[in-house]
Amino acid sequence: MSDAGGILTRMTIEVRPATEFDDIRTMVGPKQPTSNVCWCLSYRLTSGRENRELRGTARGDRVRQLLRGGPPGVLAYDGDEVVGWAAVHPRADTSFATSRKIPHVDDADVWSLWCLRVRPGHRGEGISHALLAGAVAFARDSGAPAIEGYPVDNAGEKVDLTMAYVGTRALFERAGFRKAADTDAVAGGFPRVVMRLAL
Repeated sequence: MSDAGGILTRMTIEVRPATEFDDIRTMVGPKQPTSNVCWCLSYRLTSGRENRELRGTARGDRVRQLLRGGPPGVLAYDGDEVVGWAAVHPRADTSFATSRKIPHVDDADVWSLWCLRVRPGHRGEGISHALLAGAVAFARDSGAPAIEGYPVDNAGEKVDLTMAYVGTRALFERAGFRKAADTDAVAGGFPRVVMRLAL
């Protein structure tokens, strides 16, 4: 391990496009296959109705279907073990395309990054930073002109772990993102902001 600017990191973390369904399931699927969990579909689906109607194993099946069209995000690995997930995709194919709470900064074909998740037991190791860098690289390699996230502006205050998936403004700033707009969205009691990085 090394200490990079106060962030403890493992040198073995590798981030790559999410192509393995079982690894995606490990990061965002339920322990019980029939349980109703997000599967990181809440923002990925453009139809709120579809999101509400997908139940149990149908959610995993929908992720498998999306995967056939290309990686729905990136995964972080410590050796062979999957330890992190970031959802990143063109905004036009997500619910952010029609969001009333998260404004469009411009008409660019920007990509959205809306979920950063680190496995328990691996937090505090710099994996969120690696995931963010990997998501940026994936979007850039896919031809995105810019990428944006919608983290909380928590001013250093602690964010409840259930809402920490959106990331923090400071995390995005460390990766070179700049605030592009305020939003009407709130997560964990904190306002969310649009953070943008030109690619």
